[in-house]
Amino acid sequence: MSNSNKINTKKIYIKRILKESTYIIIGCFFMAAGTSLFLLPNQLSSGGFAGIATIAYYLFHIPLGTFMLLLNIPLFILTIIKVGKGVAIKGIIGTILLSLFIDLLEKFDPLTEDRFLACIYGGILTGIGTAIVLKANASTGGTDLLTYIIRAFKPHYRASNLIVIIDTGIIIMNVIFFKEIEIGLYSAIAIYIMGKMIDIVFEGIYFTKTMFIVSDKYEEIAEEIGKNIDRGSTGIYAKGMYTNEEKMMLWCVASRGEVVKIKQIVRDIDKRAFIVISSAREAWGKGFK
Repeated sequence: MSNSNKINTKKIYIKRILKESTYIIIGCFFMAAGTSLFLLPNQLSSGGFAGIATIAYYLFHIPLGTFMLLLNIPLFILTIIKVGKGVAIKGIIGTILLSLFIDLLEKFDPLTEDRFLACIYGGILTGIGTAIVLKANASTGGTDLLTYIIRAFKPHYRASNLIVIIDTGIIIMNVIFFKEIEIGLYSAIAIYIMGKMIDIVFEGIYFTKTMFIVSDKYEEIAEEIGKNIDRGSTGIYAKGMYTNEEKMMLWCVASRGEVVKIKQIVRDIDKRAFIVISSAREAWGKGFK
């Protein structure tokens, strides 16, 4: 490798490290703000080790961030042994930053004492923060690291199922400790909102739709879609198993706003057309990302 290529590779590496570090710092701050300013003062939990630390906070008056860090230490050791240093190092950085930010923001007064508002805004902030940290291919320890370790022993276990089971158990612990069922109900809302915010940050708010159109006038419909919406469509040969007739089915990918226009085009040309609309997770290429 030439010197110029080595320099370029080093620059790319440094740029990536700086970008990921910035993401981790911003993400941890958002997570800490959602926890310290909304969830913790209202005895709510977003699951994970934060839920266990919340109990310790009210029972022993141990700072939330500090207790979360202590809980993660044995997990870091196991992660290095069973999973690898790469996963553990970013997890250690994320956990330390999150713990510091939580203990720092904990000194400020809560922004609301209304549990409903707290679960909504706490869920939004922790969700945004978690997604930003995940974009840096990092974690803040807790259930993320725990699932890595469990799957190292039991690879066939699904990570999503493990997280749900662990978080559900921790929320039940919070309900038992505080003796209020409302804490569990509001915490469940916060976790749901957090999950939705992670999806939005990763996928964006411009959800893509796929449309399957079955019509004898497929050529005319495809032409009008291309001319008026500036979207291409793909013809797929199909066969109706009830009628035993061969048909041409159009497949079209469009934005949410374009779906209404395409439906109108199809209805104007063929009122008997059959349309199926579904959500696409992502679309890459001309006219999209």
